Amino acid sequence: MSSTQAEELQGKIVESTNLEKRAADILTRLRSLREQDAPTHGGRVLSYVYDSGLAALDELAADAARLVQPVNGLDPTVFPSTAVMERELVAFAREFLHGASDPAADTDTDTGTDTGGVVVGNVTSGGTESCVLAVKAARDFRGLPPGEGSLVLPTTAHAAFHKAAHLLGLELILVPVDPTSGRVGAQDIATAVRKDTVLIVVSAPNYPFAALDPIADVAEVARAHSIPLHVDACIGGLALPWWGDLPPWDFQVPGVTSMSVDFHKYGYSPKGVSVLLHRGRDLHRKQYFGLTDWPGYPVVNPTLLGSKSVAALAGAWAISQVLGQSGYAELVSRAQRATRALIETVQSIDGLRVVGSPVGPLFAVATDGSVPLERRVDPHRWVSAVGARGFVLQGQPASTQPDGTVLPRTTHLTVTPVTESVLGELTNALVLGADDVRGSAAAEAPPALAELAGAFERGDVTVADVLALPSDAVAAALRSAGLDPRGSADSPLDMAAVLAAVESLPREVTKRLLVEFLAGLVEP
Repeated sequence: MSSTQAEELQGKIVESTNLEKRAADILTRLRSLREQDAPTHGGRVLSYVYDSGLAALDELAADAARLVQPVNGLDPTVFPSTAVMERELVAFAREFLHGASDPAADTDTDTGTDTGGVVVGNVTSGGTESCVLAVKAARDFRGLPPGEGSLVLPTTAHAAFHKAAHLLGLELILVPVDPTSGRVGAQDIATAVRKDTVLIVVSAPNYPFAALDPIADVAEVARAHSIPLHVDACIGGLALPWWGDLPPWDFQVPGVTSMSVDFHKYGYSPKGVSVLLHRGRDLHRKQYFGLTDWPGYPVVNPTLLGSKSVAALAGAWAISQVLGQSGYAELVSRAQRATRALIETVQSIDGLRVVGSPVGPLFAVATDGSVPLERRVDPHRWVSAVGARGFVLQGQPASTQPDGTVLPRTTHLTVTPVTESVLGELTNALVLGADDVRGSAAAEAPPALAELAGAFERGDVTVADVLALPSDAVAAALRSAGLDPRGSADSPLDMAAVLAAVESLPREVTKRLLVEFLAGLVEP
């Protein structure tokens, strides 16, 4: 093809009428692809998505995102609208987390940590980025170089903190929680603290069991050791303020130095948008990365991203401006009524139990080991049975803590305001799903992976052997186990079997297997 012909062809492609037709065709394809997804609205999925039940909020967020679609959040001096939206969203979060009080004192002279200073912060791309940046700020505030320092957190703290420790070269010190309540003990945190600890983490509440850690007690430990304390309220930060009578858990507590709250969860904004708050400007400034020692423009980033969309920020800002605290309080009341009704339902199901005393619009369900075997309900079998009745729950594997105690396998349910509208159907699915699998044995790992687990037990193979395998060999092992990422849609993934494999194999091995599976899923 000559250059002239190529130019003519290019001209035809971008010709208005042709472009519109091609755009219509590709959107038709996208709609077809979306039909394969789990439903994001209507209360059918009790994890991953957060549905307010108000279509007007979705339209508001979409309209706001459209207005800022071409804007680059890299430089608020060029796009000052981004600074206004971020400033107002941070101020909104600061208010309902009790961080808008007296900004007079910036440090506590007894501990050297920020306990009475002005609360400031930034909007990030999500909870993971907020958590990583909280750790980064604490590490840099301490003045330790990369590769030094430790991070103390309960075993139930979010995986994002594991990622932060990995990325920042910190030693992770995991503190076991009470297997019955899912809460960490303040004294156990105190015992774990070291001289090089840069940050202590607690949850409000934690994701696995919805347990609210004893934040005031841990804060006393943090202050006594002059260590910053981060409260991860990514999932609870926009629910607990209006949940009712709770022990202090936010910036009301002296010693809490940073908090994270996700607006793409119970703020009902598009993903991803989170707010990270710090008590004291000096700690906050350590979150930033700045560079002027290069030939290009001066780089100053409050987040890991440089160039970034502000669509989610605009959506969160618009929704928060419209709802205000009273609007969020009403939505929380709907989620709370649904949560209490579902907990009551589960407590009435023979063979199941609610784990601990959950706080907020989420909870976990385990097998009731106090009843005879024939009456017990395996929570992962239950997920499959309820799924067959049209609702998606989330299975969580059993986990052995550093002290040898075992946290049970569970099913996780995240409840949103829209759940109240499907309570009748969902309740029937939970009850009848349990009836379907009551007395059934727990799922087993796929035969090939069960054989691998046996090889580990016999000592025929080691973790190092598996980790040394090339990608192709691991992919072949997955296919032999029936876990082909390119498998037919007619053969959905058996998550109960996958979780059984996670429980039976060394965790480093299952991590390697799942990385290969997910990588294969998106590989061209």
